[in-house]
Amino acid sequence: MFSLAGKVAIVTGASRGIGFALADGIAAAGATVIAIARSPQPRVPFSNPVRYISADVSGAIGPLFTDVAQTHGRIDILVNAAGISLPGEQQDEAALANFERSLKVNLTSPFACCLAARPYMPPGSSIINVTSIGSVVGLPDNPGYAAAKGGLRMLTKGLAVDYGASGIRVNALAPGYIHTDMTAKSFADLTLNAQRRKHTCLDRWGTVDDLLGAAIFLASNASAYITGHDLIVDGGWTAKGLV
Repeated sequence: MFSLAGKVAIVTGASRGIGFALADGIAAAGATVIAIARSPQPRVPFSNPVRYISADVSGAIGPLFTDVAQTHGRIDILVNAAGISLPGEQQDEAALANFERSLKVNLTSPFACCLAARPYMPPGSSIINVTSIGSVVGLPDNPGYAAAKGGLRMLTKGLAVDYGASGIRVNALAPGYIHTDMTAKSFADLTLNAQRRKHTCLDRWGTVDDLLGAAIFLASNASAYITGHDLIVDGGWTAKGLV
């Protein structure tokens, strides 16, 4: 039920962090994976067979998706994991430019990828938009990220409605604080590290491996009747109250 054997997947933002882990994990589950990111090559080699393409998904992405579909016959899985975080926007003289950049990369680009993939996705296909707990709770000092991820959460629900008649499922995977390059600074700060750890029910930060099971579930036939859903993987951050 959870096998991805025979499926063709595109994963964006796959040079490092969450996108890299999801591309590698989806390949381990049996899918043919095409990983896309701006970097010329991934930070470290993949452990499983993954085709890596250096491309910027905030640019013209349509021809690349067409090439993948022509090569492999279809696109069964799209994981929109490309994203940026520009904290300090409220104090930055270029606050508006940073805000617009956040929206372009974190919201407009995933939509462009969905548009590019849809013509090649057969019934039973799955789109996974990687959002954040910042899409459902307020986080400080990063309004562009919050707005973009909140928008991506609602875009997920809107596309679930629009694509459902074609048998395409669209869901959101919402990580909590995951130890990656993007969060390395706060992870290394003992005070911030402890604050974020204690805000969870499980008393620890997440790892990229914590997201693999949820992603494979949403990509596989095991979630065949689930669409428009927010699957939050946060160690209980959003569940926790005052303690």
